[in-house]
Amino acid sequence: MKPVAVGALKISLLTVVLLCSGCAVVAVVDTVVVAGATVVKTAVKATGAVIDTVIPEPKK
Repeated sequence: MKPVAVGALKISLLTVVLLCSGCAVVAVVDTVVVAGATVVKTAVKATGAVIDTVIPEPKK
């Protein structure tokens, strides 16, 4: 790319970032956190299920 085009691209991206509202940024971050928490929760449940299958509960 030509230096002028690279500079115009950088200015355009900077403008878009500065015009984004704080709410939009918070919404995106919230979505990422919720998705990450869901992945962790699913992994913990799967691990618990495997442990319950491998280690039987003692009989009373």
